[in-house]
Amino acid sequence: MAEKIGKHIAIYGKGGIGKSTTTSNISAALAEAGYRVIQIGCDPKSDSTNTLRGNNYLPTVLDSLREGNKIHLDDISVKGFGGVLCIESGGPVPGVGCAGRGINAAVNLLQELNLFEEFKPDYVLYDVLGDVVCGGFAVPIRDGITDRAYVVSSSDFMALYAANNLFKAINKYAPTGGAKLGGVIANSMKPGYHREIVDDFVEKTGTSIAGYVNRSIDVQQSELYGKTVIEAKPKSAQADIYRNLAKYIAENENLVVPSPLGSAELRDWARNWGDRIYDIESGVIGTAEAI
Repeated sequence: MAEKIGKHIAIYGKGGIGKSTTTSNISAALAEAGYRVIQIGCDPKSDSTNTLRGNNYLPTVLDSLREGNKIHLDDISVKGFGGVLCIESGGPVPGVGCAGRGINAAVNLLQELNLFEEFKPDYVLYDVLGDVVCGGFAVPIRDGITDRAYVVSSSDFMALYAANNLFKAINKYAPTGGAKLGGVIANSMKPGYHREIVDDFVEKTGTSIAGYVNRSIDVQQSELYGKTVIEAKPKSAQADIYRNLAKYIAENENLVVPSPLGSAELRDWARNWGDRIYDIESGVIGTAEAI
């Protein structure tokens, strides 16, 4: 594979966890800071870049390939907020094929179109569905397309379960040239024990926190406008959270191979946390039986 131009970063997360919102705000913050950014949506829903381009329609790479016509870069990309080049890989016809395989087809086409040589990005962000059980979704971290990955998670068990699965994939592929982990982005953080759960999970898996993103109505309002928080509410505290996260990702070179928990170990860890009740007012940590 030819030498990559810019840093290529995969951002994974369970469906509905807020990875596209997070990725788009990171892209917007990097663009605001003066960097040339490409965001490639690798989710078959094709909604990764919506808030960077005002929710306007953008043909996907796979839809364009299916039409059989000669494809130009302008056919499948558009510049959004701050000049971020937005691309959606798309997915198969519903009910047919593996959604993850579209990522490989999309990346191959973009390389044929000399996207990276012509645009000369500083950062390329791949927004990828966290279901790495399907091999197609592991392509960005498996085949040398990216050299680093981040995972968006909340304190919910299924989000951490998906994160742990990603750690297993990185643990498998990193020794043979696959991507390493840059950290966990703790999303939708609320007051109380939520941060403690994610912190404990990170410690148990030998990883680190890239940033904490608080749950905020600013995010929902901005998305209703079809914009990122960086664009819609640039002076808000939430916008600064995304700016700090983007700065961390831009500067971070502390990449690791995580130590995922085994299935039984993860279940035991979750049960232990299920027994612990954090009383926000008194600060007492006990168990359900004790209370």
